[in-house]
Amino acid sequence: MAKDKKLVEAITSMEEDFAQWYTDVVKKAELIDYTSVKGCMVIKPAGYAIWENIQKELDTRFKETGVENVYLPMFIPESLLQKEKDHVEGFAPEVAWVTHGGLEPLQERLCVRPTSETLFCDFYANDIHSYRDLPKVYNQWCSVVRWEKTTRPFLRSREFLWQEGHTAHATAEEAEERTIQMLNVYADFCEDVLAIPVIKGRKTDKEKFAGAEATYTIESLMHDGKALQSGTSHNFGDGFAKAFGIQFADKDNTLKNVYQTSWGMTTRMIGAIIMVHGDNSGLVLPPRIAPVQVMVIPIQQKKEGVLDKACEVRKALAEAGLRVRLDDTDKSPGWKFSEQEMRGIPVRIELGPKDIEAGQAVIVRRDTREKIQSSLEELLEKVKEVLETMQHDMYERAKAHRDAHTYTAHNMEEMKDIADNKPGFIKAMWCGCQECEDALKEEIGVTSRCIPFEQEEINGTCIHCGKPAKQMVYWGKAY
Repeated sequence: MAKDKKLVEAITSMEEDFAQWYTDVVKKAELIDYTSVKGCMVIKPAGYAIWENIQKELDTRFKETGVENVYLPMFIPESLLQKEKDHVEGFAPEVAWVTHGGLEPLQERLCVRPTSETLFCDFYANDIHSYRDLPKVYNQWCSVVRWEKTTRPFLRSREFLWQEGHTAHATAEEAEERTIQMLNVYADFCEDVLAIPVIKGRKTDKEKFAGAEATYTIESLMHDGKALQSGTSHNFGDGFAKAFGIQFADKDNTLKNVYQTSWGMTTRMIGAIIMVHGDNSGLVLPPRIAPVQVMVIPIQQKKEGVLDKACEVRKALAEAGLRVRLDDTDKSPGWKFSEQEMRGIPVRIELGPKDIEAGQAVIVRRDTREKIQSSLEELLEKVKEVLETMQHDMYERAKAHRDAHTYTAHNMEEMKDIADNKPGFIKAMWCGCQECEDALKEEIGVTSRCIPFEQEEINGTCIHCGKPAKQMVYWGKAY
């Protein structure tokens, strides 16, 4: 058995060193590999399969709201980027530049897209002429480059995969409606599919997207008590339209500016899945997002009939629509169990000679390791039931963890004590002044996560300056 535990022993416990535990999991579960380009990673098949499922789920939900997919170039001329001052200033430190085409220096530098607002604006300025052309509700799946100084797989890398929606509307009301609609799509996806509870709200002006009128966010809490911005939706108003001359002839034959939105979710959600659900044996994948939901593991597979029955079980589950694999390698059962747990496969089915003789199999849940005996006749229904129960339980467990690590601060002394000793969200009142927001980061080390839609009045005064408060804010340390 010592050999069988090698995989698990290779993982640093999360209690000892959470950052190292995270790195161990992404490596040992074979989600990524490092490359010769610092800050860039190879997403291996096991990791990319999770992203494919995220893509599939989100794409379906997007299209149900009228979204169409497009693709724009990855290069942005410097002059185009300069058209929106706040936007370019916000991204300047992270931009990667192309200065040569082949051996010839370029007449104008090209930016490798950190995001595509300016490209979409340039496109919309030529494509939108009349109110009949609106709304434009587009999305693209692509990679972007941001020259980060500190990187970590999935959470922060120099190149990452994402989707970015870019829409144009005739009225401010339509743009705001779409902004909130897409935020809700993200929130429902996180909770229903990833089993990650989120807080929905608005970013402060300091934390909003460069060039946006308003940024809305979903914030989730990782196992170590740090927050993760998990999806954002931005209302641009008509600021970009003015900068890029995006106008349309309205029904009254007058020229008007369009109102725009943008919204995105990235491969950092794979990091969120790891840090919300993982344990000291590795990855734990929610069944609805898991590329492989069931692993069938034959015991004493060389004995007559065992492998045949395991193949029969795999086929029956697959034909019923489950994502299932059979591990018929020559590794020991203990190693196979350890490997299945490391990879986070939600359920395994153990099937040996005695089980077959008794007409049964053993179902093992990855999250709780509970063993459930089932007759072979009822196996399909039982596996489906276990997967649904596991999905529900994983969400409830994550929600209970978040709620248990959400604290309320009434004054600065309380807030500092919580920030120093109790990792998690801190609810506290705020006057709305950036000076107080900056001071809280400087003095306590927390940033504003969001102004939640569901407001509470903890008391009437700002946590920092004592002046009348305007909103309750979630604060915390974040990735």
